[in-house]
Amino acid sequence: MLSCFDIANYFIWLANETGSFISNLKLQKLVYYAQAWHLALYGNPLFEEDFQAWVHGPVVPALYQKYKSFGWQPILEETVPKLSENIFEFLDEVAEEYFACDAYELEQMTHAEAPWNWARGDLPLDAPSDAVIKKEWMKEYYGARAQED
Repeated sequence: MLSCFDIANYFIWLANETGSFISNLKLQKLVYYAQAWHLALYGNPLFEEDFQAWVHGPVVPALYQKYKSFGWQPILEETVPKLSENIFEFLDEVAEEYFACDAYELEQMTHAEAPWNWARGDLPLDAPSDAVIKKEWMKEYYGARAQED
C-alpha cells in the first residue's frame, strides 16, 4: 500500500512542474482530499496514515513533521512520484479540482465539511486537538457528495 508520503511526493512534484507554491498547509489539505475522494469513489483508503483535526484543518502528524522546517514557505524538494498509472490519473483529477486553491481556501473548505467538524466535536476553533478524523466519516461524507455530482 502507498503511504501519505507517496501522495505528498506527487503534489510536490506537480508544484515543481507547474511553478506553483505549495506550503506544508496546502500539502496537507491536498493529501487529505486525495484520501477522502479515494475512500468515496473506491471504498478503500489510498494510504493507512490517519488525519487529525488540527486547528488549521486535517493533518497527518508524520507528514507535518517532515516538512515543518519550511514553515509557511514553499516546500522546495525534488521529488519523482513512484505511482501506478491508475493512481497517477486519480491524483491528476484531484489536482484538477483542488490544486489551484491556495492553502487558506483549502483550510476554509475543510472547516466547512463534516469530517473535520465531527472529529473536533464542540472544541473551540482555536483549541489544539489530536482527534482522529475517521476514515469511515470521510468515506460516508465524500461518498454522499460523489453521488450528488
